[in-house]
Amino acid sequence: MINIAVCGANGKMGQQVINAVNDAEDMTLVAKIDINNGEFVTIKDAKNSVNIDILVDFTQPKSIYENALYCLNNNIHTVVGTTGLSDEQISELKKLSEEKQVGCLIAPNFSTGAVLMMKFAQIAAKYFNNAEIIELHHNQKKDAPSGTAVKTARMMADVNENLAYGNCEETETIEGARGANSYNNIHIHSVRMPGFMASQEVVFGSNGQTLKIRHDSTDRECYMPGVLLAIRYVADNKNFVYGLENIL
Repeated sequence: MINIAVCGANGKMGQQVINAVNDAEDMTLVAKIDINNGEFVTIKDAKNSVNIDILVDFTQPKSIYENALYCLNNNIHTVVGTTGLSDEQISELKKLSEEKQVGCLIAPNFSTGAVLMMKFAQIAAKYFNNAEIIELHHNQKKDAPSGTAVKTARMMADVNENLAYGNCEETETIEGARGANSYNNIHIHSVRMPGFMASQEVVFGSNGQTLKIRHDSTDRECYMPGVLLAIRYVADNKNFVYGLENIL
């Protein structure tokens, strides 16, 4: 059995993970960690009381890096679903994971449909020289742009060095009107409002045509097969992985 601790246990994603773990025949939930009325308030509290094989983190952008550092330094394998890590922080966690030989899987999105959307966008980026990303989330999401949008942009930039080819010199009369200019000139636009859960559209254009690749999550249950896949992977492979697409 794989002993699982869930950090952010009282959040919407944390509750879904708990249900999924409880339904899995090869996993046992040993700790619910949450600063708001959790069984344990900190990871350290839980570690001192129970044996944790893998910690699943769905907390807040401001705490994920320190959480991951603690796990890697204390031989707790971890699956991170919270977004908001910088490129530098991801690089540091990769280095530490490899040094300590402690598994760490970070996934901006656990939905298989979203992962396919990112892969399709990467394929399309080879054939278009203009692309922008629009990501839409509920108004309680604290980080922007989303980790999915950042990961998508990185994947697209890996195959195309300039995705704003031929654009004229621009002037924003209102700062931010063109969104965030990310990797290789891919503009990312973040929408936050009630009514959305998680959606992303990648728009490609060339003379005479446009292509739109879109994914919509309508229920958090869609993430659970990916979460369980990540847990089982980390249990068997003590390495560092960034992106669910790398283990599908």
